[in-house]
Order: sequence, then structure tokens, then C-alpha cells
Amino acid sequence: MRTIEGFAQHYAWGDPHAIPEILGRAADGQPWAEWWLGTHPAGASTLSDGSPLAGASGPLPYLLKLLAAAQALSLQTHPDAQQAAEGFARGAYTDPNAKPEMLCALSPFDALCGFRPIPATVALLRDLGLDELATTLHGQGLRSTVTALYRGEIDHRAASELCRGQHTPEAQLVTRLAQRYPDDPSVAVTLLLNRVQLQPGEALFLGPGNLHAYLSGVGVEVMGASDNVIRGGLTTKAVDVDELLSILRFEELADPVLAPVLSQPGQWRYPTPDAPFELWRFDIADTMTHTATGRELLLCTDGDSGALHRGAAAYLAPGDTITLTGRSTVFCVTDS
Repeated sequence: MRTIEGFAQHYAWGDPHAIPEILGRAADGQPWAEWWLGTHPAGASTLSDGSPLAGASGPLPYLLKLLAAAQALSLQTHPDAQQAAEGFARGAYTDPNAKPEMLCALSPFDALCGFRPIPATVALLRDLGLDELATTLHGQGLRSTVTALYRGEIDHRAASELCRGQHTPEAQLVTRLAQRYPDDPSVAVTLLLNRVQLQPGEALFLGPGNLHAYLSGVGVEVMGASDNVIRGGLTTKAVDVDELLSILRFEELADPVLAPVLSQPGQWRYPTPDAPFELWRFDIADTMTHTATGRELLLCTDGDSGALHRGAAAYLAPGDTITLTGRSTVFCVTDS
């Protein structure tokens, strides 16, 4: 085991207190959005002697993060491997890799994830008085409705106006977002998405083409080590609607919440289909011995395991063994 030091990202949407508290550091007034653990060149981790983690691990195909959102992040999606390779070849993407993501909540976590089943969304829209939008969705489906909103064929501002003063969570979210982004059709698109309230330990897996946005909360995130983000809105950054519409998967997602699978007492696995990583959560009550099956990063988010205390992280090479003793929670991500 080799302890590692992460890299802080101070994006404007970050929370000033949550990540410093986990790390045992004083808040400094900056928004702490993410704490990166990995070999990504935009924020590579170092070993305890100051040398780069990559020197011991080589380039890791994943990036592990603490994430703390005090404000909504952009509405976005990511390409699959084939789309990423083709997009990179034509100069549209920064690298040729897919970017699957998983978010496991450490606190109650609010997010938008995937398209709600159409019958439920039609009922919601009619309850809100959005009959035109409901009729379009019912008759023409998700692809046509989303395209019409982004192309201005349906007036997204009218949807925002009708939501004002209503008390459903969906309407209140539209009202809040419209105050920040009054000319953004993505505000109305949020009405078509699942609103997810994760409890600690629950997770989301965000595969290719999944339209999503984090709204608030603290979690552990792991993703493919790629920068391929296609934004649709709710941001001041560049938006590429054409690219977004070309790679979105207009599939209904009935239940976005991913429950972990109990492998053995205290050891939970989070399924990550077709991803270059696997995430585990170890809830340690006494003593646990773990042997790495691949190149692994460990992050303690609560308690003290002896080898790792809250906020500490480590790298394990394949075959390395660690003994964790004491009541604690440790997340483990591996490339196996």
C-alpha cells in the first residue's frame, strides 16, 4: 500500500465545506467541487514522497473523486466507445475514449438521470397544465419532443411560465433553473427526466447517451479517464445541441437507482456494465483483509481503519494486501 494525495478542483458549483471536512482541513472560502484521485493529467495524484502516482501505477483507465455540489451542474451526456473514437478522428472530441460514470451518495443526493417513462411524464405534464408538451410527447415520442424543444419548435419559455408558482418538485426545479438560465431549453427538458433522490450508499450508473445532471449533494464518483462531455445546457460553457441530439439514447428509464450487491458481510459491489472500472464499498466493523486483484485506489470516507483514516487514500498494486481494522467506510475502485 502507498498513500496518495489528491488534487482539488475549485469549480464555481462546489460546496465550500463538505470536501474539506472529509479531508480534515479548514475551509478556505473557495468552492471545493471535486477531489481527484488518479493519473488524469489535469489533476494527477502524487505519492507521499511527492512523486507522481503514474510512476507507480502507470496511466489508470479511471478517475476516482469526491464530489460536492452546492449548485446544479450542466445537463450533459457522454459518447460510447465507437462514437468517441469517430468523434476524436474528426476533431470533435478531446480523446478517443468513452466516459461511463458512477456516483455513490455520501449524503442525500439530488440528481436528474435518464428519461422518465412516457406515461408518467405525460401525466405529470398534464397536471402542470403543459398540455401541448404532453400531447407532443404522447403522440411523437421522446426523440421528436426533445428535438423540438432544443430547436425552438416548442416554446420552452411557456413551460417555465406555467411552472411558476406551482409546488411540485419538478415545477419548483424548473422555476429555480429558469431564474439562472431563462433562455435555455434544457430547463424545460428537465421535466422529461427522472428526478432522483439518492440516500447514502445508493448509486447512479451513467452509461453512454444517458442525459443527466447533478443538482446537489456529496458523493464518491468514479468515471472513465476521459474528457468527453457533451453539454446540452444549464451551463455557461459551450453547448453543442447537434452533437447532443446525435448521441442521446432516447430510452425510457424506469428506475435509475443502482443498489449495491452484497458479496460477503460488509463488502458491497456496485455493478458497472462495460466500464473500465469496478466500485466496491467496504463497511468495516472489526477487521478486514483485502488483496488487490488489479490496480486499485482506496478512499476512506468515514471512521478510521488503522491503515486509512477519514479522507485518506492509497494505491494498491495487483497482489498487494491491506488489513483494515476499526469501524470505518472505505471505497475501493479497481481496473480488473
